Amino acid sequence: MNDNRPSLLPAEPQTIVREAVSLKASGSHNCAQAVACAFAPAIGADKDMVYQIGNAFGNGMGCMEATCGSLTGAGIILGIVTGDRIKAMKAMAGIMKKFHARNGATICRKLKGIEIDPETGKMTVGTPLRACNHCVADSSELLAETLATLLP
Repeated sequence: MNDNRPSLLPAEPQTIVREAVSLKASGSHNCAQAVACAFAPAIGADKDMVYQIGNAFGNGMGCMEATCGSLTGAGIILGIVTGDRIKAMKAMAGIMKKFHARNGATICRKLKGIEIDPETGKMTVGTPLRACNHCVADSSELLAETLATLLP
């Protein structure tokens, strides 16, 4: 953990949530980068380094088959803040559970409403469970709530 980081998140965490959504909406950040970079200054992390760390985690690990990038971005921040594998995993499990309850899935493809026929490999797009910007907002909100319990 970076001991030079501020000790508290802003009194109004919605400012960070809005920043994360803005970064994603701009097209300059994938979902993981948007969440992680929005929180980086608040925890004293280097925003450029966090951005680079998130390169491979957007779009469900690049293939829409894995965890939503916004959740991965939250995990990056939890790892930095806790500096402890067990604490970070426990906090991440809580965020994952709440995110799933709110959105019906944690897998990128399912959130986007994309189905793949196992026989033909053909991809069809149905009704998304949640748009990417909303996933970024949800993960950011849940991360802010979790950090409020972890930070002094």
